[in-house]
Amino acid sequence: MKLSPVTLKKVKRFKSIKRGYYSMIILVLMILLSLFAEVLINKRALVVFYEGRYYFPVYGQMIPGTTFDLDYGYETNYRQLDRGFETEKNGNWVLMPIVPYDAYENDLRDDEYPPFPPSIKDKHYLGTDTVGRDILARLVYGFRIAIFFSLTLLFVNYLIGISIGSAMGFWGGKFDLFFQRIIEIWSNVPFLYIIIIVSSIVVPNFLMLILIMAFFGWVGITWTMRAVTYKEKARDYVLAARAMGASNFRIIFRHIIPNTISIIITFAPFSVSGGIVSLTSLDYLGFGLPPPTPSWGELLQQGWANMHAWWIVASVVIAMVVTLITVTFIGEAVREAYDPKLHTTYE
Repeated sequence: MKLSPVTLKKVKRFKSIKRGYYSMIILVLMILLSLFAEVLINKRALVVFYEGRYYFPVYGQMIPGTTFDLDYGYETNYRQLDRGFETEKNGNWVLMPIVPYDAYENDLRDDEYPPFPPSIKDKHYLGTDTVGRDILARLVYGFRIAIFFSLTLLFVNYLIGISIGSAMGFWGGKFDLFFQRIIEIWSNVPFLYIIIIVSSIVVPNFLMLILIMAFFGWVGITWTMRAVTYKEKARDYVLAARAMGASNFRIIFRHIIPNTISIIITFAPFSVSGGIVSLTSLDYLGFGLPPPTPSWGELLQQGWANMHAWWIVASVVIAMVVTLITVTFIGEAVREAYDPKLHTTYE
């Protein structure tokens, strides 16, 4: 698909805003790393060489200990297997990930109680939480859940809000007034109370939280699209499309919405940031994803309850600050790139 000169000019403008452009690169790398987190952070080995045969446990089936002549039939403890091979020195070997723990595993010790401080020797590079789970593993897997939660929520909110907002602005009249009253009622429903009520009845999961938050989250983009559509429908290209016999559906989705793409793109990064903060806040209050799901909010709650374990609070706060700053910088750069006035100068 060939991009128009106007779009290419906006892309060039975005690249010229260095902090936004580099923030986008950092965020994309963070997402890619989280997608392949199992290769970097996992209690399963990447490769096992045993008796002349290779095994790849990470993305394969569970391999019982009996496969490696161990005396149990449940999943192999690969860290223990690695130590055994090193002791035996018989040519067998195990290649473990950089962090040989997953986000759910409790690494407990005799005569000691978690949380344990950061340790390079134990490969808990950011320490453990209050039940002995690796913090770095829970941060990375928690980021993956949070970012895809936000992107999914963004898609659902935009799908509903853009459709209804465009229809309100295009048809106006009684249709517009009807949805205005609905939105006014919707806006007065206390979102947090609904979450508390639902959480007291059923244990919320990923999909349920998406639906509940989308139930209220579509209102903001709806008002914006309504106002923009009112302006766009009076332009010459819409009148020309009407004169050529184009249907209302075609005018809205093939003409008006593509010409409001700058508004849609500008709001997207800030919506993603809002989704991450909302999920983290709900998890912190105990109304979000059920334990033991990796969660920044749950880690933050542990940190505030155990201030002596400074590494818990420090890790999650730094992770949140880095993520939110990169998303915010991307949003500012996108807004600047799509601003026809170009009234702001970025260094």
